[in-house]
Amino acid sequence: MGVIYLIRHGQASFGAADYDKLSDVGQEQARVLGASLRSRLPKLDAVVTGTMLRHRETADGCLQLLGLPVEPRRVAGFNEFDHEEVVERHTPRYADHAVLREEMVAAKDPRRAYQELFTQAVARWVAGGHDGEYKESWSAFKARCLEAMDALIASLGASKTALVFTSGGPITAVSQDLLGIPDAHAFRTNWTLANCGVTKVIYSERGRYLSTLNEHGHFEGEHRALITYR
Repeated sequence: MGVIYLIRHGQASFGAADYDKLSDVGQEQARVLGASLRSRLPKLDAVVTGTMLRHRETADGCLQLLGLPVEPRRVAGFNEFDHEEVVERHTPRYADHAVLREEMVAAKDPRRAYQELFTQAVARWVAGGHDGEYKESWSAFKARCLEAMDALIASLGASKTALVFTSGGPITAVSQDLLGIPDAHAFRTNWTLANCGVTKVIYSERGRYLSTLNEHGHFEGEHRALITYR
């Protein structure tokens, strides 16, 4: 039985000029995750990351504590969807990022206001009624993520273990496919994915199965302050 651990990146820099870079909390999440995986992964056959900075920084922090000499391979198929475009197509005035920042800062709770906006924007994208407006539709994004999983499993072969450092969107797409969740409900999973949470997929010649989803017990107890979702 082969195993692929899909790891959501650590907390990114919400509200900063470069969202893609991990925050200080995100860096610590990656290190705590790496320490927790040491006893669980005595052997590792492959490490894959998306090409985004937050994927690579999470992998670097985790692998440093994990202590296994495996060089990560970058695979664009595990990249997140373009969240800025999804928001801009929903609310065209937000193509001007200064307007978006100004309105979010003016809100009573900027994080909650942005989450509500983002939820509505994603629902429009997933619904499929405006596919021609997006560079990558939901159906195309989902197909891209599943193709990346197919290619990884084919390259690994039987009974191998791999870590994949990715984002919430690809984890949502893979989980939705394995659980048979309708598109309209797919992102109910996404909203609860913790930063540096672990989703375990097992595979064999009989198929592939979701073993665990969004495991983040390594942040409970003394590390509970590290539980974040964005």
